Amino acid sequence: MTERRNYTAAEVLAVMSSRLLKDGQIVFAGVGLPLLAAILAQRTHAPTLTILFEGGTIGAFVEPGQLPPSTNEQRCCRRANMLLPSTDVLLLLQRGYVDIGFMGGAQIDKHGNLNSSFIGDAENPTARLPGTGGGNDIASLTNMIVAMKHEKRRFVEKVDFVTSPGFLDGGRSREKAGLDLGGLFRVVTDLAILGFDEKSRDMKVVALHPGVTAKEIQDNTGFELIIERNVETTPPPTEDELKVLRHLDPDRLYIA
Repeated sequence: MTERRNYTAAEVLAVMSSRLLKDGQIVFAGVGLPLLAAILAQRTHAPTLTILFEGGTIGAFVEPGQLPPSTNEQRCCRRANMLLPSTDVLLLLQRGYVDIGFMGGAQIDKHGNLNSSFIGDAENPTARLPGTGGGNDIASLTNMIVAMKHEKRRFVEKVDFVTSPGFLDGGRSREKAGLDLGGLFRVVTDLAILGFDEKSRDMKVVALHPGVTAKEIQDNTGFELIIERNVETTPPPTEDELKVLRHLDPDRLYIA
């Protein structure tokens, strides 16, 4: 990244992710940075974006400085359109009402499979993670956006456990497993925006963030990326985007 940047890596993640969300869409957002990015989109270029939370909230409008620590927290409910049981919210996924699923993960592999369950061996893991929640449902039934820090230990050849399916073993393996809908649309990191080759379903670089080189992103990835010549560069976060973002999270819970 450029040395004179006036934003943090987390702010890059939030801004670049928010730009992928469009006005009028329905997004199933996970807690943390995905939630913040969805709210940022709602307050900037996508005022009619509808946010769903796993806890049952539909159409939330979260107050600045009152970011909920959980999707089951009461601060998710302010000015909401509806409050449903979590099972009914997941039923909306099955009925095809959700356009975008948006969450993070501890590990991701070259085919977009996510791990948020454990690190290491299943019988004796080195770390236990939050688990699936609705992550498997979301990844199985919607087009997914994933936001995460770009590190070699996170971008691995094969995840330790598939909590949320991407394109499984690549190619048409997702469809052959019966997952006809959705798939991983974009992975947003502090270094780049990534997508997937339409045939192999291997991860590829769609755009690099300002100041990031192809070598830098490959050095921070645990598998071979597809990097085409003349890759685009994303426009840096604008002052207006950063102003709104910092107003939403004045205590820097998610954008430190």
